[in-house]
Order: sequence, then structure tokens, then C-alpha cells
Amino acid sequence: MLILASASPRRQDLLREAGICFDVHPAHIDESRAAGESPLQYACRVAREKALAVARDFPHRYVLGADTIVTLDNEVLGKPRDPEDAKRMLRLLSNREHEVTTAVSLVLPSTSLDTRYLTTRVRFRKIDEAEIHAYVACGEPMDKAGAYAIQGGAQRWTVGIDGDYSNVVGLPLSMVTEMLREGGHINKVFTD
Repeated sequence: MLILASASPRRQDLLREAGICFDVHPAHIDESRAAGESPLQYACRVAREKALAVARDFPHRYVLGADTIVTLDNEVLGKPRDPEDAKRMLRLLSNREHEVTTAVSLVLPSTSLDTRYLTTRVRFRKIDEAEIHAYVACGEPMDKAGAYAIQGGAQRWTVGIDGDYSNVVGLPLSMVTEMLREGGHINKVFTD
């Protein structure tokens, strides 16, 4: 059975919907971006560190770590610090195209590590101030990269997605299942 090294309810929902059996054991690592680290290097490193941190406690299990980032003009828009930061991010994303990248690391019981990433482009229409204030007030953006949930309130602003929708939610399922299949372990994590 797979272990998800994340407390993300969105990732859990996606795995359930795909019929993958898993347990949840969130990784507790420092997710700060290192000086000079590119957004892609950052996402891949955090996904790898999450998977490896949990794999140390479960050496005979498959462990999946993931990290999703939103980037605009090479700026990483992480989880907002507070409501004002969420409003700032949404203003930046208004009427613009941005990238959502999810890095995924899979640790196999043989201690091999496979890290991959997928990027999806998302375009929002113009978001007016009243919409931004109402959305932030509802609380949904406060634990989301880029201060939005594509499967939630941000659906109404989304005018284009170029790439994998599940990647924007937080876990590119097609890539994850391909990683499991290539490792010869796909049948060990799917439900009957």
C-alpha cells in the first residue's frame, strides 16, 4: 500500500478517486526556498525531502511526496501568510496566465527514488476587488498555493487550462500512475 507524505485533503481526494489505496503520514520538513534555488529546483527538492523523510520510518512501503507551486514571472506564489497576502496574490493573477507545477517523488521499498514534475498553464479573467475580498473572506485560499483552489471558488475566474487539471488541484494522477506502472508496482496500490 502507498503512503502519502502529505496532509493535503486535495491530494487524498484525487488518490481516492483514482482507486489508489493509501495511508497518510505527513512529512514535517522545512519547506523554505533556498537562496538561488529556481522554482522548479525548489518544488523537486521539497517533494523529494517529503518522500525521503517518511520513507525512513516505513522502509518497506511505497512513499509518495509532492509539492505544488504557482509561479508568475518567476515568483513563487506559495500559501498566503495572511489575508492581505492572499489578496496581493490574487491581484497578481488577475487577467494573467500563470504556471502550476507539481513535483512528485516516489520512494520504492528497494530504496530507489523517482522524481518528476509536470507544469500546467492556467489563465484567469480579470478579477475585481469585490470578488477578491469575498473570496479571501470565505477562507478557502488560505492554505492553497497561489491563494486559490481551481476546484473551488477559482473555477469562476478560470478561462483556460493548458495541461493536466489534476496537477492544478495538487497531484498529476496520470504521471503518478505512470511512475507506479513503470516501477512494476501498480497492482500493489490499487483497490480491488
